[in-house]
Amino acid sequence: MDRDELKGFLEKIQNGRISVDEGISLLREMQYLDVGCAKIDTHRESRVGYPEVIFCPGKTTDQFATIVRAMLERESNILATRASRELYDTIKEFCPEAIYHPLARTITIKKKDIAPPDTYIAIVTAGTSDLPVAEEAAVTAELFGNRVERIVDVGVAGIHRLFHNLDGIRGAKVVIAVAGMEGALPSIIGGLVDKPVIAVPTSVGYGASFNGLSALLTMLNSCASGVCVVNIDNGFGAGYLASMINRLK
Repeated sequence: MDRDELKGFLEKIQNGRISVDEGISLLREMQYLDVGCAKIDTHRESRVGYPEVIFCPGKTTDQFATIVRAMLERESNILATRASRELYDTIKEFCPEAIYHPLARTITIKKKDIAPPDTYIAIVTAGTSDLPVAEEAAVTAELFGNRVERIVDVGVAGIHRLFHNLDGIRGAKVVIAVAGMEGALPSIIGGLVDKPVIAVPTSVGYGASFNGLSALLTMLNSCASGVCVVNIDNGFGAGYLASMINRLK
């Protein structure tokens, strides 16, 4: 039930134009929709402003298709993360408007346009190898109605590249800094801008990086203020949080 449906439901109650059975049915739907393999939170967008997102690993193609079919009945945009081409091919058969983003490994189904604010999100990567995680953040933020500026391959090994792009970074309302290896980029950016910085450690690096743990610990121990950290490779979490910040009035 979206905001308009909820408003109409309450007006019907006030005017005595709704039966007991209809009221019970709508209230049940307002909580969640049970499709057997999942309980879809149909009321989430009304509560928090963003719809439920499908995390694909561990789901069979049949389970995924069942969830998508149920979500298509709503007017919310649909995002599936960590999606394979096989899952995309499955839903493309009954949902031709679905789009697969291979670099981000996401599937998006746009059901409505969301007007973006005047501000934008800057997504900055230390290296080209960090792009898959950065793109997951970018696709997430864009589907949720944000303008995104991508600034690629400006890591600390060649820090002059970062300085040449500072105007674009400083102009953003919030910055997502994506880095693997030693994970120093968010701390550097945090000392150069007056905007919140969301640090995303990636599992890029040689053995002693411990699949992103080294970058994660560096970011958590950043001496720069105004830096928050999401989990390793969690581009979705960074894009979601950046969208919330960017859309604050």
